[in-house]
Amino acid sequence: ICFVTQLSRGRVGGAYYDPTICKLYVLDDSQESSHYDLTRMLTEQAEAAVILVSSKADDGCMDVLRSQADASDSVFRIRPHKDFIPAKGRARILSLRLLTTLPSDDIISAAISAGSSDSEPRNAYDFMRRRRDVTGDPTVQQWNAAIRLANYASIDGSPLCLGSVGALLDYLAKLRAMSDLEDNGIGGLEIRSIEYISLKDIMQINADALYSLQVFDHENHASIHSDKTKEGLSLFGILNNTNTSLGKALLREWFTRPSMSPVVISARHDAVECFMRSENLGTVDAMHIHLKGIKNVPRILSAMKSSKAKVSDWQGLVKFAFHSVMLREALSELSQASHVEIVKKLVNALEVASFKDIGSTVNETINWEESTQAARVCVRPHIDEDLDKMKHIYNGIDSVLSKVAETVSANVPLSYTPTLNVVYFPQLGFLICVPMQDEWQNNGVDVMDGWTFQFSSEAQVYFKSQEMHGEYYSKGLFTPGLTGVLDLDKHIGDIHSAIVDREIEITQELLERILQFETAIVTSCDICAELDCLLSFADASRAYDYRRPELSEDNVTVIKQGRHPLQELVVDTFVPNDALLVGFECPEELIHALEQESDLDESMQNCRSSVMICTGPNACGKSVYLKQIALIHYMAQVRLIFVPAQSATLGIVDKIFTRIQTRESVSKAQSAFMIDLNQVSLALRNSTSRSLVLLDEFGKGTVATDGAGLFCGVIQHLLERGNICPKVIAATHFHDVFKEGMLDPGELPITFIHMQAMITSDDGKLLGMSGTEEYLQEDRTPEESDADPDARLPPGQRITYLYRVGKGLGLNSHAAVCAELFGIPRAVVRRAQYVRQEIWLSQLLRNHELGTLLDEEMTEDEKIELQVAEEVCRRFLACDLEGKRDGVDAKSLLAQVLERDGAADDEGELEYM
Repeated sequence: ICFVTQLSRGRVGGAYYDPTICKLYVLDDSQESSHYDLTRMLTEQAEAAVILVSSKADDGCMDVLRSQADASDSVFRIRPHKDFIPAKGRARILSLRLLTTLPSDDIISAAISAGSSDSEPRNAYDFMRRRRDVTGDPTVQQWNAAIRLANYASIDGSPLCLGSVGALLDYLAKLRAMSDLEDNGIGGLEIRSIEYISLKDIMQINADALYSLQVFDHENHASIHSDKTKEGLSLFGILNNTNTSLGKALLREWFTRPSMSPVVISARHDAVECFMRSENLGTVDAMHIHLKGIKNVPRILSAMKSSKAKVSDWQGLVKFAFHSVMLREALSELSQASHVEIVKKLVNALEVASFKDIGSTVNETINWEESTQAARVCVRPHIDEDLDKMKHIYNGIDSVLSKVAETVSANVPLSYTPTLNVVYFPQLGFLICVPMQDEWQNNGVDVMDGWTFQFSSEAQVYFKSQEMHGEYYSKGLFTPGLTGVLDLDKHIGDIHSAIVDREIEITQELLERILQFETAIVTSCDICAELDCLLSFADASRAYDYRRPELSEDNVTVIKQGRHPLQELVVDTFVPNDALLVGFECPEELIHALEQESDLDESMQNCRSSVMICTGPNACGKSVYLKQIALIHYMAQVRLIFVPAQSATLGIVDKIFTRIQTRESVSKAQSAFMIDLNQVSLALRNSTSRSLVLLDEFGKGTVATDGAGLFCGVIQHLLERGNICPKVIAATHFHDVFKEGMLDPGELPITFIHMQAMITSDDGKLLGMSGTEEYLQEDRTPEESDADPDARLPPGQRITYLYRVGKGLGLNSHAAVCAELFGIPRAVVRRAQYVRQEIWLSQLLRNHELGTLLDEEMTEDEKIELQVAEEVCRRFLACDLEGKRDGVDAKSLLAQVLERDGAADDEGELEYM
């Protein structure tokens, strides 16, 4: 087994190949923790003999992989980064024979063989055509591969994964060429399937599902010149109340990798429940305040070790020490928290005495005011005696310069310069500054005896004199009463650099003392980040009235009064609904007990199936209902969060697949319908009995009959899996499939529900309800239901959506009414209803079911008119149109059929006929 991975900027992607079953496993780009937990998990799970990594991967990632390789006796190799380029990886994976070669068809192959000729090719075009018949058209193969790749794994948006796959395939191709002495390239590799890496105890949810469920929503910056994004209306956005950068990063990591471990989920639920207690609200608020003061200390320590720390970083370290001590005191005030795991971990991790010592030592060493002014770390007085002396000299330089200038000016004639100054430059030392003379600009600078020219500007000229680099009698200039011989440049010229160097030495000594507690500090920060996420979830659960779900080892979904966490925030009133999904392997006793305990709505009674199909009018809330069930499952397994429901009993879900939204792009080779097929194909290939599959209007985008056939085929295929059938929730408008021989409501183990709609008159009188018991009658066909007067809503009637789940089928879409409600002109709607009626009549004629019209109520005049028309038709059909009748023309014949006297010469009568 060969495993390849690369990590960049906190995200990791990888792939490995199992030669025993010839299967390629891929992991799309995922958020990685600071301790490389996901990388460790992947290497342990793959049990690879060879581990490859990019040369530009993070150093920490390389260390982890190297240690994992040493522990498992694997070969660890660093490959050039050029092998990990995403574009090359995509090209290599599209070269696999698995993707380029379509499944063989005996009929097509026979037709090609019959059409081929044994004669020699007559020209170059004939030669190329025959070559394509044998090897295939490369362009077509590439197009097929680009489309079929999404059937196995959607990794086009995962550059790290694509790069890893490319490096893996390149390595395998070279290895095969060395062993078999054949170089067929990547196309010669034996790969029978491509699958996602199923992480242990981690729910699999791909980018399409996260996008469809609106877990994340990145909004671009308003300026086209900025690539920054912000979080829009999303599940992550409303639940993210974290106060630390580490907490936010950890929260995003949990959202991308929900847990499947009941022990982990239950432990975190206990913590959220504890923080939601009314007696702990004051303590929780105090903990929020202290968490705000905890910065990203691991990053600060890393900057300090690389000598890149700023003054604000040292301040952040002191704040961490203070707020961690205060946080430890706040934890002791929590009520009924002795059993909460996060509290135990934090109490053990926060070394109060050590952190107090760190904070006080740093605060007593660093002069914050001076450091802010100097933009570097400065040391307080009385820390180092030599440093204090140097600072005393440096601070008295102004008086020194004045006295030196007086001494120098005594020996300078006024004709040379009327004024002069003595200045000090760090690194350059003491200089005599003289104004630039006009004649010097033309004839050159005149240098006095004993002076040395240094440099000049447009207005000043700078010199060195004997006093600067020679012997100079101090005369007590620096310290009162101290006299002696002194070299200004030697003793004072580098004093600023000496001060900075000494402060760096003191700071480094301080850092070495702090790094002794690095492990304890980093561990405390990680646990504080976890606490930050817990408190954030507790706040959200309290604000949005979320309840704790009950986790079950059985494959069931029982939701009482469930809500959509985002939809309820943007509407005035949200109607909650129940849900019941049961896996095929669940015992009957458990199902009955769950129904009794949960007190489900009447619409969910005796609905014991793992497949649920929802029907109903347009815009009635079907999609919201599908998404809220998936989101409740997802939220329950994000380890910490409660769910928007009155109560919920949930079995663990291992994977979530969706066919809800289609993300189209001109950069993709697929059409919208093909993208939908990719999503469904991915679900069919990878779903298990513990998976959850959402199908919203699958089959749209093509001919209605083909779309309905695909939808029906997918549902029946899943049902035929038996005990390994996943839990499926589908919404559809293909009403023709609910008949005998297809998705028969009376035969298949499917739960049929609909979203209720109420039909009323203008004065508010109730005229009917969609989806009532009449829709369950076996003698009522979908065609008859579509012909209901309620479906057309005559003038004076209106439809009201109840957004409530009802039992049975709702076979009226009310599309015309929905169109008129949302802005389509009334004339267009009326025309659409007319065309729909004509199409329905043509279907009755084509199926020889014109007698169905007799079931409608008609007036006496309409019945007489229909009888007369029938007699005219019978006489016309009895006419011998092929026989020759002398003296009888067509007009006379029609007149006889219509029982009129004489030929109809008038054009008006012909128009009538």
